[in-house]
Amino acid sequence: MQSYEVLRKAVDRVGVKAVAAELRVSPALVYKWCEESDADDPDASGTRNPLDRLREVVRLTGDTDIVNWLCHEAGGFFVTNPPVRKANFDAELLESTQRLVLAFSRLLEEVSRSASDDGQIKSDEAERIRDDWERLKSTTEAFVTACERGVYRTR
Repeated sequence: MQSYEVLRKAVDRVGVKAVAAELRVSPALVYKWCEESDADDPDASGTRNPLDRLREVVRLTGDTDIVNWLCHEAGGFFVTNPPVRKANFDAELLESTQRLVLAFSRLLEEVSRSASDDGQIKSDEAERIRDDWERLKSTTEAFVTACERGVYRTR
């Protein structure tokens, strides 16, 4: 699905005028965001929308924290797709499993350490727990995706 299609679908749920009013832009601009944009096609009526612009910022900076922040604001999180390597299946499966167990162990260790000193978890401790949790989710997603892609299959 193209960015303008994703945006159009989202905007249609609440209406162009409502989105335009909330963003303090013209409805005409929102309509243009929801149409195909092609710099090489003078007949294309759309314009680069915020999704296209964000994609460019991520591409230019190489920083996926922008995507992660946006996912977090939407109630989720961002996980990059793991590279698919097909070398030593047994070694890679063992390594991946160890990474997963280690990430989970770090999370449990941080929770235990945070709670053991005073029986509570303070905001700075919660932040460290959150960091460990995000790493665990990413490690788990990478492992499951690799399994789904057949990385650990020999046939």
